[in-house]
Amino acid sequence: MSPSRKIAHLDELVFDNRFLRELPADPEPLNTRRQVLSACYSRVQPVKTAKPHYVAHAQEVAELLNLSEQLPLSEDFTQVFSGNRLTPGMEPHATCYGGHQFGNWAGQLGDGRAIYLGDVINHRGERLTLQLKGAGPTPYSRNADGLAVLRSSVREFLCSEAMHHLGIPTTRAFSLLLTGDTVVRDMFYNGNPKPEPGAVVCRVAPSFTRFGHFQIFAARREIELLKQLVDYTIRTDFPHLGEPDRDTYIAWFKEVCLSTADLIVHWQRVGFVHGVMNTDNMSILGLTIDYGPYGWIDNYDPDWTPNTTDSDERRYRFGNQPQIAFWNLGQLGNAIYSLIEEVEPLQEALSSYRERFETSWQTMVAQKLGLIAYEQQTDDDLCLELFDLLKAIETDMSIFYRKLALISKNPNSEPENDINTLMEAYYLPEQLTAGYRSRLTRWLMNYRKRLQKDDLEDEQRRITMNAVNPKYVLRNYLAQQAIDKAGEGDFAMIHELLDLMRHPYDEQPGKEHFAVKRPDWARRRPGCSMLSCSS
Repeated sequence: MSPSRKIAHLDELVFDNRFLRELPADPEPLNTRRQVLSACYSRVQPVKTAKPHYVAHAQEVAELLNLSEQLPLSEDFTQVFSGNRLTPGMEPHATCYGGHQFGNWAGQLGDGRAIYLGDVINHRGERLTLQLKGAGPTPYSRNADGLAVLRSSVREFLCSEAMHHLGIPTTRAFSLLLTGDTVVRDMFYNGNPKPEPGAVVCRVAPSFTRFGHFQIFAARREIELLKQLVDYTIRTDFPHLGEPDRDTYIAWFKEVCLSTADLIVHWQRVGFVHGVMNTDNMSILGLTIDYGPYGWIDNYDPDWTPNTTDSDERRYRFGNQPQIAFWNLGQLGNAIYSLIEEVEPLQEALSSYRERFETSWQTMVAQKLGLIAYEQQTDDDLCLELFDLLKAIETDMSIFYRKLALISKNPNSEPENDINTLMEAYYLPEQLTAGYRSRLTRWLMNYRKRLQKDDLEDEQRRITMNAVNPKYVLRNYLAQQAIDKAGEGDFAMIHELLDLMRHPYDEQPGKEHFAVKRPDWARRRPGCSMLSCSS
């Protein structure tokens, strides 16, 4: 097929399901909940949906697949990506993995409500895995039904694409469809289940392989199977490392450590909180994966987590994400130890995570502040004081940095004018006591002096800062408003937010109402301030 010719029918997609050819399958054909031993995957079929209905799709992902512009709007598209029809080459299956959940080994987990359709090779020769989330039970569903509801599907669809356009490595969301069925969910696990509209999201990524895929075979001492999976992963997703051997395993682990460090720096840059950083939710490619009880920092609070399950321990709070990623990498290192049988190279790779995170974090903070480079001697104190100020009173993180870009380096600027410039970022202006204002004024004076050391004019600095400090993020209350409207059959806000998040760093005149502080009604409303793993 000519790369210039768009695919007009889904049967033209080219599949190469190498994973299924090269790795062992579950020999049991029945789709019953069970422990799946000595296998990487189980073949399953998506459930048939009653009356699937198109809600939205990401045109950029359609272009990755080289689809014609009209194809996602067709009835056949709805049938295929709701799970009702398989095209030639699709081989639906679910994979086996384990993981640590909230720091404790959980044993077998696996794809409980995700069903792979297969790997498409696009017109550029890229491998793209298609996966339906919410398409029915698998052997790994435990006591669940494998289905998904509209609210969680809207959140995943919008956030996947928002993260991509923010420049953050992520799995992508291709389509969002209603199934026409109802699904019973107890949103906060508090004994109040209710029926909700069912939905399916098609997710797309070069690979959905997680740390937990390797952990399960190490835990079961299925070392030959572990080696098979590592070798497959290197040959498929890391071919530049060469043929698998002991040295390649070490180089591979180090690359995973480095890409994970880069990912976490991005999360901290924009105020994203994953909410459930279990090892089974960590991507081997350094992608953001599994959008469950995630959230966006409104007022800067390093201790904030959106996950109600984590409300006491706050293990996965915003400020702890770098440490959790390091711990999770340690568990991956433990899983592949039997292939290397030496601790030192694994420890060196883990050290590379710390080094990469520190240097990347400094670069990121310098960019957020409009500095040419991070100078530790002066900038350590400058940043520590800034973070203390942001935390001391309710300060909107996104708005603060956008307004900070408007501060002039002119030494004759009036301190009171600077504070007025930042005023929009404060939730409770009465918290700006005389003592706080004095402290903020001193920081702004030191910041201005620091800017004067760089040969960068105000306008160029603003452009630099605005390129890393988004004006628009998928604030929790915005997603909830879109969910509320969708529940009434109005999908306009989903499309509006999808379009908005395509250009998160631009001013977008006329859309400023999407960049305001969290309204007071959303402060403690479910879906806006607190979420569960059902979210």
